[in-house]
Amino acid sequence: MIPDRSRRLLRALRPRLPRTIRGKRRAVQAVMALCVLGLLPSAWLHLTTDGRVRTVADAPAAPVTVVFGAGLRPDGAPTQWLAHRLDAAAELYHTGRTRAILVTGDNSTEDYNEPDAMRDYLVGLDVPADRVVADYAGFNTWNSCARASSVFGVTEALLVSQDFHIRRALALCEAAGIDAWGVGVPERFTGVWVFSGVREMAGAVTAMYQAAFDPSPVFPGPPDSSLDEILSEH
Repeated sequence: MIPDRSRRLLRALRPRLPRTIRGKRRAVQAVMALCVLGLLPSAWLHLTTDGRVRTVADAPAAPVTVVFGAGLRPDGAPTQWLAHRLDAAAELYHTGRTRAILVTGDNSTEDYNEPDAMRDYLVGLDVPADRVVADYAGFNTWNSCARASSVFGVTEALLVSQDFHIRRALALCEAAGIDAWGVGVPERFTGVWVFSGVREMAGAVTAMYQAAFDPSPVFPGPPDSSLDEILSEH
């Protein structure tokens, strides 16, 4: 049997619903207010990126295309979603809509190197290796955007990511000072897609904070002129 003291404690901790009409009305209003606050960041993303998301087929031209990392398989090759991003970037290059590709991802350990795997994949799609620049400290979307601007000097770019993530990438790169267009890569509707889409709602909250307060990337790094050298060639 549960001791009287424990029973009283459980009773005290049990949530109590309001009993009066006025109390119930306030409870409903509070729930609605929380829902609105929770959806504000996602609404902000859609409003700030409205009209800036395109497909591979109708993307405008830009000097640089930025591809965000999306994980590696156990054998070190790009995951399926990352491969789809790289396929889109290669098509943008081969159709003459971009002149250089910045691959940005995680290389926090010797055994995990997203940028090199991304470059190797692009080379396998006949993109010249000297047209691909790697950022080894793109640990998240904000770091990738902030470093693209502050380290690599990107001022205008196409951004390539899955369609559920591209608006956050676009908003953050715009906040970092890049005039960007997003290229959304569609994916088959699966449980992973749903989970990633829900996770983006939380990501929108973080993105709103980052865009408002402009935190520096984790590793600012010295300026890198690799992209400027590529773009200066005639």
